[in-house]
Amino acid sequence: MRDNGKYTDTVFADKEFDKKFLYNGKDLGARCEGESTTFKVWSPLAESIKLRLYRDNDSEVCLESELRPEDKGVWKTVFPENLHGMYYDYLVRNGGVEMSTADPYAVGCGCNGSRSMVVDLRRTDPPGFESDAAPEMQAEQIIYELHIKDFSYDLRSGVPEEYRGKYKAFTVGRTNGEFPTCMEYLKELGVTHVHLLPFFDYGSVDEAGDGGQFNWGYDPLNFNVPEGSYATDTRDGMVRIRECKEMIQAFHDNGIRVVMDVVYNHTYRKDSWFQRMVPGYYYRHKEDGSLSNGSACGNDIAAGRAMVDNFIADSVMYWAKEYHLDGFRFDLMGLLTVELMNRIRRELDAEFGEGEKLMYGEPWGADNSPMETGVRAALKENVRYLDEGVGIFCDDTRDLIKGHVFYEEEPGIVNGGSGLEEQLLHAVTGWCDGETYFSPKSCAQIINYVSAHDNFTLWDKLVMSMHGEADFAKRYEDVLAANKLAAFTYFTCQGKLFLQAGEEFGRTKSGEGNSYCSSPEINMLRWDRTVEYGELVDYYKGLIRLRKKMPGLCDKSPLAVKRITERQVLGEGVVSFQVDNRSESGDGDWEELFIIYNAASGNCDVELPAGRWEILADGRETDCRRAVAETEKRICVDAHSGMMLGRCRCVRQGEPG
Repeated sequence: MRDNGKYTDTVFADKEFDKKFLYNGKDLGARCEGESTTFKVWSPLAESIKLRLYRDNDSEVCLESELRPEDKGVWKTVFPENLHGMYYDYLVRNGGVEMSTADPYAVGCGCNGSRSMVVDLRRTDPPGFESDAAPEMQAEQIIYELHIKDFSYDLRSGVPEEYRGKYKAFTVGRTNGEFPTCMEYLKELGVTHVHLLPFFDYGSVDEAGDGGQFNWGYDPLNFNVPEGSYATDTRDGMVRIRECKEMIQAFHDNGIRVVMDVVYNHTYRKDSWFQRMVPGYYYRHKEDGSLSNGSACGNDIAAGRAMVDNFIADSVMYWAKEYHLDGFRFDLMGLLTVELMNRIRRELDAEFGEGEKLMYGEPWGADNSPMETGVRAALKENVRYLDEGVGIFCDDTRDLIKGHVFYEEEPGIVNGGSGLEEQLLHAVTGWCDGETYFSPKSCAQIINYVSAHDNFTLWDKLVMSMHGEADFAKRYEDVLAANKLAAFTYFTCQGKLFLQAGEEFGRTKSGEGNSYCSSPEINMLRWDRTVEYGELVDYYKGLIRLRKKMPGLCDKSPLAVKRITERQVLGEGVVSFQVDNRSESGDGDWEELFIIYNAASGNCDVELPAGRWEILADGRETDCRRAVAETEKRICVDAHSGMMLGRCRCVRQGEPG
């Protein structure tokens, strides 16, 4: 623990240490149990641990108590009273050095998270939360990525000033403005899940500061506590918990499930509560002893070590149980392990039912990271080892459609790219046709998207790639057409669907490609654009309604790929394919789909397969039904647009024609 008298890391990387000190109890942290409170921490090489209690977030120590060592590196003390509402931290002595630390397992904390809080969680439940339940899982999941502050910061959101940028904004059902905003708008849009950027306690915003601060939140400080800057009172640790639950309850009441964006691959700083409790154990190091930095955030959590994996799995389960969350998106999942992700999938399924909670993540890291022996990184090339219920963001589809995510001038199929037709025909199967370097078990593992919080918005990417340095607020008709075609394309690929909030009304960040700490004004949703680009909003609404009606596109089974037939390249920028759209019940309106993408600069006449067809979507309208005359043998698809046609069910004998 000391090197020339200086405090250093102790790095535990061997299996013997894990075996000796593995603790599988689910009771670490501070727990109120009737008239007593128990404090337990895991710190196997500590020489002593002292608990310090405070009456509030700012007062001096009012009581101290020594913890007693138990088996497996656990330390414990019990108070014969319920200490709900008290704040606490620890003094931990390792290698002769004493350091103060908050509790890594805390479920409550004070302002800015440096003091933990004892919480009787039932006292934080809003009225009716005990009976709160997720809306019924729909046949198709359409995920809408949203940042809590972005949602309501705009004055035109209509949300009361004291709720803007807060959890409470989601509890405002109707804003009574000139046009629908916030929750009312989300209900009308038709998405099934809202994916919220990280809202566990993060360190990059001063919770005592002003409301003009902004961060995406990928800077975890207290993993099991909601972020305080979104609460109406940052000083009282119970308010953030109650208001976070109110937000989730409001989503459920409005028929929308909630996915939590979780960041278990690194901590805000290396000098974390983990590091102070068990120096070196929770982080990966290179052979020379320096910190690994596969996260590009200064450190990597050592997933693959027993107590690290226990913490992550238990934390996910805690959020699912206590906050009634419906899914989890894992940031930089490639720094975690296949074994851990599959374990979390199994535990969620066992507790809530198979597939009831969504799980997906980024199948990459920012850089290489040394893994423990005997594990696989949860990278895209290892998707075949992941449980079928663990999804991955498909950057192949994203870049194919709109162009390289990091190079604004590089186009995809919808904005001038060439030679991409064959790849596009692989993408429509969710990359399950055996023609790619990675091998998903089914399209259930593929998250199709063209924009997310990272990098340029879709609108900005299209403007820059099609017009260079340009006015992002200007209405470009060619960009609007490309946006529609991009949406039409990924909405007609097999797999799960994901879109960034505001993509459907041309969201712009004025060309800012990394707005993680830009101003709220750059990041916020500008609700008046839902009117200015109302036709684009209607186009997305129609795609969402239409997608839900299409068993051939909604099928997530390993056999779904067989529904895609007659894939053809019809010319430069033009492809077509057919989809077996029959359902098990046989009650759908269309037994076959014929889908054409025309990214070319001219209209294209396409030969129709035999049958009686209806146009269900084109470049102007979605979720429509326009009959094609039976005498028509060809159909014209406008330039820079797509078309979906449905072949009507065969008329059985005795049925009216």
